[in-house]
Amino acid sequence: MSDIKFDYTGKVALVTGGAAGIGREIALRFAASNAQLVISDINEELGQELVDEIKSKGQKAKFIKCNVAIYDDIKSLIGFISEEYGRLDFACNNAGVEGQNSMLDECSEQNWDYVMNVNLKGLWFAIKEQVPLMRKSGGGSIVNLSSVAGLVGFPSLGAYVSSKHGVIGLSKTAALEFAQNGVRVNCICPGPIMTEMLQRIMDSRPGFKEGVIAGVPQGRIGEVSEIADAVLFLCSKSAGYITGQSLAIDGGMVAQ
Repeated sequence: MSDIKFDYTGKVALVTGGAAGIGREIALRFAASNAQLVISDINEELGQELVDEIKSKGQKAKFIKCNVAIYDDIKSLIGFISEEYGRLDFACNNAGVEGQNSMLDECSEQNWDYVMNVNLKGLWFAIKEQVPLMRKSGGGSIVNLSSVAGLVGFPSLGAYVSSKHGVIGLSKTAALEFAQNGVRVNCICPGPIMTEMLQRIMDSRPGFKEGVIAGVPQGRIGEVSEIADAVLFLCSKSAGYITGQSLAIDGGMVAQ
């Protein structure tokens, strides 16, 4: 875990897709920063395990099962936060899927809709419900997880690339619409980050790791803590004049 310290005592934070990977680290960092944390995910088992881990450290967290692609799930999630805490200060919309690898002319409608419904429509659902509660709270910060695939194209990932470009556009629009309400909206665009999923891929595909590293000017894969640090910073008072931005954390990939 990073040495960078934030104190969010009295603040309420939500992390969607928070049971594993990048979302898990973001959740751990919010909890360590004394926030009242709500974690949502479709994986109830992993989510509850994470809550138990956080509570074992004397920190505060609750888990709510939620499929972001289902509007009623999002409404129930934000409704719970409203009833339980009466406010929402920070929301990190991390839930997302990659979908199937396929060329555009071979991509199925089912795959396209699945990726769009989770990554883009689900994000709209989240913002739609989060903003009114943040207004009631006097403002807040929303950090959406896009990707370097939201900034450049990647062959065989047309649905994913399109959805992540959409995340950036949606975030910019939300930043403009809600700036007067004290709600800031920004994006994080991670490059290759060391998660359990990436490790499994590298273990199963000889040469994959070397290929990934070769595409990163810094010559390394990023750490989940580097994404979490950026999310917590964007929620802090130090980032009070930052909204509508898309921050690439990618070791220089998109600068090439």
